[in-house]
Amino acid sequence: MTTVRVRVPASSANLGPGFDSLALALALYNTVEVTALPGGGEPVVRVEVSGEGAEELPTDSTNAVVRAMEAVYARAGQSVPRLHVRLENAIPLQSGLGSSASACAAGVAAANALLGEAMDRHALFRLTADLEGHPDNASGAVFGGLTASSRGASGFVARRLPLAPDLRVAVALPAVRLSTPQQRAALPSQVPFADAAANIGRALLVAQALADADYALLAEVMCDRLHEPYRTPHIPGVEAAIAAAREAGAAAVALSGSGPALITFAPANHSAIAEAMREAFRRAGVEARVWTLPVDQEGVVVTARQERSINARKP
Repeated sequence: MTTVRVRVPASSANLGPGFDSLALALALYNTVEVTALPGGGEPVVRVEVSGEGAEELPTDSTNAVVRAMEAVYARAGQSVPRLHVRLENAIPLQSGLGSSASACAAGVAAANALLGEAMDRHALFRLTADLEGHPDNASGAVFGGLTASSRGASGFVARRLPLAPDLRVAVALPAVRLSTPQQRAALPSQVPFADAAANIGRALLVAQALADADYALLAEVMCDRLHEPYRTPHIPGVEAAIAAAREAGAAAVALSGSGPALITFAPANHSAIAEAMREAFRRAGVEARVWTLPVDQEGVVVTARQERSINARKP
């Protein structure tokens, strides 16, 4: 039997003005272990889930990890083998921290490993982005670090961007369930030209500020006009939490992805900033979980091992 173990980081997309294009990988991980079982017959898929989503995620072939694996096998013109899939999830669902992209990336990487690693990392990213429908979280999950992504002339493209060493963030996740489709539905179909132009310039400067650890610049430019004004009203207590983070020393605060999580940037005092956000949400009647996290620099990591079947003949 062959067992593949895949670790995929969380990711925070948008980073203020970088709507659907910037993402930062965070050291909070989902781990997937896939064993290709011996024997023929009809395909059998067994899925075990522990951690985040253990009571919600499907444990059959409709699981997102399995569906991603099926897409890889279909592109290779092969049938999915009998599988035992174990999910150990630390990334909360519907949080704005890239749990969906992590599942897709894990399934794509696991299937690619079982098939002999025909796809390089860029191909893994493109298929993950295709499955997700947008590239930002997919790029963070696959490449790690700070990434920029978009749809190019022939498909999705992404690249790692320079990033200051030892960058840490504080994250607060209020107990508010908002799905990405819900939050996308809150966005207008058209935006003013001036808002689009402002976001382009600010997104470029956010990337430069993160490369230089220039927190003064980050405070100036991590301001969005395209999505946050339409999404934050659906998150109780968010304005108070943003104000509390800034008062505690955060240079910049952004909605993480489509929310409801907030991500904050500061040169120090990350724990105090996290606790300030938690307390602000609590005063607004909303419980919140908080993390202080470094940036993940590796992206998706795959390890594989060969195991002798318990029914194999001894030499």
